[in-house]
Amino acid sequence: MKPAAVEEKSKKSAKRYRMPRVSQLTLARVLLVDDDPTARLTLQTVLEAGGYHVDAAASAAEAVGKMDRRSYELVLSDLQMESPEAGLQVLAHARMMEYQPATAIITSYHQGNLKPVRRDRDLLIEPQDVPDLLTKVADLISGRATRRVERELKLAGVS
Repeated sequence: MKPAAVEEKSKKSAKRYRMPRVSQLTLARVLLVDDDPTARLTLQTVLEAGGYHVDAAASAAEAVGKMDRRSYELVLSDLQMESPEAGLQVLAHARMMEYQPATAIITSYHQGNLKPVRRDRDLLIEPQDVPDLLTKVADLISGRATRRVERELKLAGVS
């Protein structure tokens, strides 16, 4: 073989074994619900920069519609939107979904009435600390994946 032919063959081999581009990967889908457009856009930008596909909703009703049409790995909701309990309604609807997304309340301020929100499946995330926000989001999504695999193994009679 001539050196040029060998070089061309190795280029073709290298093309075959390239890592897939990000656009070809399946990204975790997050539903972000917040009625404050500035907070919603900021959080959406941070989450997308962190590698997540983000759908945004400005109200509980819009979020419910999106959850009914598409599945999400994580639903992040502001607590108070069009009503004081709107965020909890979003999370309650998310828990009824067959695909069972991870859920969390996200808020940028402290309130005296947040204590009841912290149940075993609720998590309060404060977005001021971006690395902590992304760590908590990753933990929630990986925890959901682990629970899903455990359920499937249990249903298959493996565990």
